[in-house]
Amino acid sequence: MSNTVIKLKNLGKRYFIGSLKPRYKTLRDTITESLSIFNNIKKKTNNSKNESIWALKNISFEINKGDVLGIIGRNGAGKSTLLKILSRITEPTVGYAEIEGRVSSLLEIGIGFHPELTGRENIFLNGAILGMKKNEIKSKFDEIVDFAEIERFIDTPVKYYSSGMYVRLAFAVAAHLETDILLVDEILSVGDEAFQKKCLGKMQEVAGGGRTVLFVSHNMRTVGTLCNSCIRLEKGEIVDIGNTRDVINNYLKSFEISSEEDFISENKRINEYIQNDKVLRITRVSLKNSKGEKTKNLFFKEPFFLTIIFQIMQSTEGARIGIDLYTMDGVRISTSHHTDSGLEPLRLSEGFYSIQVKVKNNLNPGDYVLGVGAHDIKTKLGLEHIPRAILFSVNEFSNETHEMHDAWNAGYVQMETQWSEIKNISDS
Repeated sequence: MSNTVIKLKNLGKRYFIGSLKPRYKTLRDTITESLSIFNNIKKKTNNSKNESIWALKNISFEINKGDVLGIIGRNGAGKSTLLKILSRITEPTVGYAEIEGRVSSLLEIGIGFHPELTGRENIFLNGAILGMKKNEIKSKFDEIVDFAEIERFIDTPVKYYSSGMYVRLAFAVAAHLETDILLVDEILSVGDEAFQKKCLGKMQEVAGGGRTVLFVSHNMRTVGTLCNSCIRLEKGEIVDIGNTRDVINNYLKSFEISSEEDFISENKRINEYIQNDKVLRITRVSLKNSKGEKTKNLFFKEPFFLTIIFQIMQSTEGARIGIDLYTMDGVRISTSHHTDSGLEPLRLSEGFYSIQVKVKNNLNPGDYVLGVGAHDIKTKLGLEHIPRAILFSVNEFSNETHEMHDAWNAGYVQMETQWSEIKNISDS
């Protein structure tokens, strides 16, 4: 008996740009078409080119029961479209997807919820849609409400829920109802940190319980923790598939830029973490060594400089720019903000600006990622988020101090310590 629960063969999805498909005529259409002025407009409109884009193309792979598959890629790579096809929200243009078993999905806030129904009614509605009996849903009801922490509002229509309440209930329903396959897009960034940790724990429990999981995320650390295999999409096609660690490393290396290519392209931004994109935009980031040369390779213990160029699009009264240092698999090593050096929060009018930070390099040899971002101190809203602005390496030998890295010094950073002389205390 085959262990395959999901099989995709030559799957493709095409979208048309603009209103190119024929639509049903309304009474308003019939009346306006009888007027010559509107006929002329229509003729001009119909002369536009029929353009289309392939959100997915030639997608073929199989997933076995109990697999936990990560799906990664840049913005617009086709990740969410793939999950929508597997959730039966949209149909493929070509190819097919065979799915064996009941599927629950968590794709967008409140998707599958009826706004006029209460939280209680939506739990039973979702269970019924999945083909579950009323007694099955009842047996999970208390767990769902407890996990979502919305007992007080369980009999309130969900149209009155905050986005956080929506997410908590949606995740609880998807994770607790007895389905064979769970599809999760990364909407958990809406929740607070405590809830995200709670969800990660539940996801690990689900993954360890034999259910099949497809997980879309920009968080490489979470993908590496949860998933035993991974695929990477680029422009709608699979460009890498296999071991999670290998696929993630290849993906991160694809962000590497030459010393001349330090402009921030749109696909480096992670829009899910930006709550206000109308104030500040980082346009360029460059890394220079101790000699002021652009580089991606630093010597052991060599300090370096990071220059950030940004645009203020609306006057700001309290923005703060920060940098993050990560390992290649997304472990955050350290964070620093420009206010840490005693500088004031940004109070700037419209225009282009630059800021430079000198970094004392305590990193052990290896590959690292620098991220940049900004937020508003008063409102706490994220203004910019580029987690993989620059990839760089630290070499084992210092060309300046002629120091060689000690192989016994493991970890990511060198601790700044001062040891005292050894004392004989045997006579004490």
